[in-house]
Amino acid sequence: MSKLQWTVLGCGSSSGTPAIGCGCPTCSSTDTRNRRTRCSAYVRIGDAGVLIDTGPDLRQQALREGISRVDAVLYTHPHADHLNGIDDLRAFCYVKKGPITLYGNAFTLDNIRRRFDYALAPPSPVWDKPVLHTELVTAPLTINGVTVTPIPLQHGGWPCLGWRIGDVAWLTDVSDIPESSLPLLQGLDTLFLDCLRPEPYPSHLHLAASLEWAQRLAARQTFLIHMTHQLEYHALSAQCPPGVAVAYDGLQLTFKS
Repeated sequence: MSKLQWTVLGCGSSSGTPAIGCGCPTCSSTDTRNRRTRCSAYVRIGDAGVLIDTGPDLRQQALREGISRVDAVLYTHPHADHLNGIDDLRAFCYVKKGPITLYGNAFTLDNIRRRFDYALAPPSPVWDKPVLHTELVTAPLTINGVTVTPIPLQHGGWPCLGWRIGDVAWLTDVSDIPESSLPLLQGLDTLFLDCLRPEPYPSHLHLAASLEWAQRLAARQTFLIHMTHQLEYHALSAQCPPGVAVAYDGLQLTFKS
């Protein structure tokens, strides 16, 4: 049985919070739970370190949480706020003098190969760039004896992936969950779920839709992620029903799987 330790590295939207040039109550708040870097997570599966996405705040997040080991990255999709910190993986490659495996769907991996081809080359003697291997995922895989399941999702017109690790699922940047993916989300202990803003949005769940999906998926506990500054931590928490809470940067949860 492996211990799973989840850390929410970031629960913010593509703009982050505070948003540049904004003085709203969320952006001007002194509560650290209202300070959100771009959305990603770090999962320790036994002694393996696994990232979900590499946003542009990866270096800052890793230093904040004391992360020094990454063995794999589970990618959801190739938008900049989830991918553009990929070059920061070179530090982790340098530390362990070894490569990192990137898992994703064909849509995301093709994007990575076009934009970051230099990171897929063999290592240099000084490990001055990332050394990454891509692995197309169409079925569950196993990391340290724990099942990791890709969850096909729709993000506007893009096919993206959620990820289930043991009985914990991370569903960010989702506008719809296909019926065919619902069996993969049964029996969850914990669900991290997209919740962009109060009003509807074409490529994300908004608050009412997030709460509807939380009820339908019926995890023991749901945490809302990928939030804009329109959602203030305390005001949003007051609107959450039992079993639903608001995530924040640095939130840590430990499970056994």
